[in-house]
Amino acid sequence: MNDNAIKSVHYKPPFKFGLRGVPLGNEFAVVTDKDAYAILEAAWSAGIRYYDVSPWYGLGLAERRFGSFLHNKNRSEYAISSKVGKLLKASRTAKGRELFPFSASPNDVIFDYTASGVRRSVEDSLQRLGVDSLDIVFVHDLSSDNKLLRTRWQEQFDIAVKGAFPELTRMRKEGLIKGWGIGVNTPEPILRVFSEADPDVCLMAS
Repeated sequence: MNDNAIKSVHYKPPFKFGLRGVPLGNEFAVVTDKDAYAILEAAWSAGIRYYDVSPWYGLGLAERRFGSFLHNKNRSEYAISSKVGKLLKASRTAKGRELFPFSASPNDVIFDYTASGVRRSVEDSLQRLGVDSLDIVFVHDLSSDNKLLRTRWQEQFDIAVKGAFPELTRMRKEGLIKGWGIGVNTPEPILRVFSEADPDVCLMAS
């Protein structure tokens, strides 16, 4: 990831390069814990200090791995972002392998862009990561290419306008997060969020 992928409004990223957590969530292949920590150690040694994760990446696996690696690092020395909108809930009948066949997760995912849903998601991420705050939170995949949404993306966006967006602004004031925005693969939601809320930074992954 580089800062060309990020449009900053208020938030000024203290980094030029970062490491995304998708592969360490075993999205593409099995990555062992040993190899995952070796990758993280190499990134740290190379001077990378921005890390981007999500509950979605391995349905919790990436956040746990990054948290385990970073727990003995000075929190002021790195920036970390995560995402909301995909709430994890443990289940004995979890179907996680249907989404991430290489990650044995006990979690199901529920799309939730309400105020209570995103607060729960942030609090859960803080626990998995072992930190007391996040630098950036992206509202995840709230766009037309997300075929897993229960209803049209515009309907889910309307829920976020009333729920997720003002709640993230409240969390920013509380100090739980430093900034927020949306992380999507298409430009339309980004253009819309700037007209309907007060995001700090947005990510267009594609």
